[in-house]
Amino acid sequence: MRHHDTEPATHRGLREPATHPELREPAADPVSAQAAELRTAAELRTAVEPRAAAELLSETELAARLRAAGCVFAEDEARLLRLTARGPAELERMTGRRAAGEPLEHVLGWADFDGLRIAVDPGVFVPRRRTEFLVRAALEAVPDTAAPVVLDLCCGTGAVGAAVVTRLGGDARLHAADLDPAAVRCARRNLHPLGGRVYEGDLFAALPSALRGTVHLLTANVPYVPTDDIPLLPSEARDHEPRTALDGGPDGLALLRRVAAEAYDWLAPGGTLLTETGSHQSGAAAGILREAGLTVRVASDPELPATVVTATRR
Repeated sequence: MRHHDTEPATHRGLREPATHPELREPAADPVSAQAAELRTAAELRTAVEPRAAAELLSETELAARLRAAGCVFAEDEARLLRLTARGPAELERMTGRRAAGEPLEHVLGWADFDGLRIAVDPGVFVPRRRTEFLVRAALEAVPDTAAPVVLDLCCGTGAVGAAVVTRLGGDARLHAADLDPAAVRCARRNLHPLGGRVYEGDLFAALPSALRGTVHLLTANVPYVPTDDIPLLPSEARDHEPRTALDGGPDGLALLRRVAAEAYDWLAPGGTLLTETGSHQSGAAAGILREAGLTVRVASDPELPATVVTATRR
């Protein structure tokens, strides 16, 4: 359950500009690694199905259709669609879905996040590129202990947990939870291969009691868009992602307050909670976590842009 804007499988072609200050994404480079992998797969299919491959629309034709539909990164998206489609009929269906405003990641079935291909089903929150800063901050907070316990709360697709554990070389005990059944299904596909366990339910209530007091690293990328700002979100988010993954209550901090109220008891001594927030909310978010008895610091990456609040149990 999270919010903000993103790019297609590395940059999203927005059909309309974001007006909320935390929703603007900078332009990014194309998805070279994923595109290369897909291109190899497409070449193998071409060798087997030369007639079908020859009938695929060219990238130029696809880009023109996508650009006319308002996709900012039309060329990159056309390449990804063409390389992913398993034939002309599927390419036509995928292009139609994207031109109609469906998020590219939902159309492709995956998103690029921190170099990983994360499965994303229609209707599920798409992991954002700026959240890679949360992953970097989490890695800096990992304690010097064997197989730390990592909890990805409000996990969505499980992208944050997957990235953290992958960066740790798999040396972690990973748990994740989300309220949205569709997100939980995605998270299980993404995290089970990494040995992760995924629970369905409302915040800490979803977790086994045995985890209480054992969590070394708690990532809680809660939704933080104020309710009145939801109409300002790009249509891709408003129309295709669950509101529970976007709406943070009147000031955008309602879910963070609930997490903070119980975090101390679930963290191990020296354990750390990390949450993403809007830059204009970071002071209030830090105050909430301090009141919960945690030692807090705020870090930002202006290039993404992204802001993360880190709170440690001493």
